[in-house]
Amino acid sequence: MHIVIMGCGRTGANLATEFESRGHTVAVIDRQGDSFRRLPSTFEGQRITGVGFDRDTLVSAGVEDAYGFAAVSDGDNSNILAARVVRETYGVDNVVARIADSGRAAVYSRLGISTVAPVPWTTSQIVSRLLPGGTDSLYADPSSGVSMRRLVVHAGWVGRRYADLESAAGARVAYAVRFGEPLLVSADTLVQDGDEAYFILLDVRRDDAMRIIGRSPEVTE
Repeated sequence: MHIVIMGCGRTGANLATEFESRGHTVAVIDRQGDSFRRLPSTFEGQRITGVGFDRDTLVSAGVEDAYGFAAVSDGDNSNILAARVVRETYGVDNVVARIADSGRAAVYSRLGISTVAPVPWTTSQIVSRLLPGGTDSLYADPSSGVSMRRLVVHAGWVGRRYADLESAAGARVAYAVRFGEPLLVSADTLVQDGDEAYFILLDVRRDDAMRIIGRSPEVTE
């Protein structure tokens, strides 16, 4: 697939490298030619100096054949404008814009433009990791009543099976992260100290499930 990225700051350069490493073709647009120095010497994609919402620039970057477009420059207005042009003029459905202003991000998200607001995301990550019993909502589908959350498992569950925790909480473990590595738990996988567990929860049982996961199993037995 072909991906077009507007902005070659640290985020844009990392995105370009990641997409190319997965076998996709990539074009990176930036106003400043020296910004491309952030790309590794092995990068084989296009480096285009220009304005990311200029139509000639976008066509040069292959937007007409693009599967996705990411607007990650350091300007909210430029990112919004570029995302709208790419979506509305060239019919690219997979468009994401980085917007620092969380209020504006919410507005454009409701208009159908996927947005990433770094400040609220960073805030929620720090809060959930600093406070005991922290919870981090990663996905929610209101229409089906299902969400996925990172939940802190009480230390009392250490050494017990994840299957027992699932049964008690009425939830499912999507995956866990152990020593920085992802882990798909099986029926016999034991909870270890330091695990980060990501649960699939039904909204109707969410509060009960979170209470059970966050307290000692002796309280529920």
